[in-house]
Amino acid sequence: MTERYTGKPFLRLLELYVLDAIGQLSDKDEETLIKMTPNLQATYKSQGSWKEIIRKVMDLPENMPSLIIDMWNKNQKIAKDNGQVLEGEQFAMMFVDQNLT
Repeated sequence: MTERYTGKPFLRLLELYVLDAIGQLSDKDEETLIKMTPNLQATYKSQGSWKEIIRKVMDLPENMPSLIIDMWNKNQKIAKDNGQVLEGEQFAMMFVDQNLT
């Protein structure tokens, strides 16, 4: 865990939620999230998948994944127009910092 997440474990869960929405969640991270779902359910006293729990805890709209995808596509175009590559991890951090914290 890097300094970014010290004292903020939920921050990484939000980034993983974004990565999932844009289709860039690794199989390893998905497996880890599925395994930790019972702990998330107990911690947040909520039922459902890890994604549903994050949505409930953050009070996100049900269409949040499509909103994230729209922003991803816009930012991909901006990066391309500027001769840059926007990686999924970079976008997830940026999106969470600007919209979910």
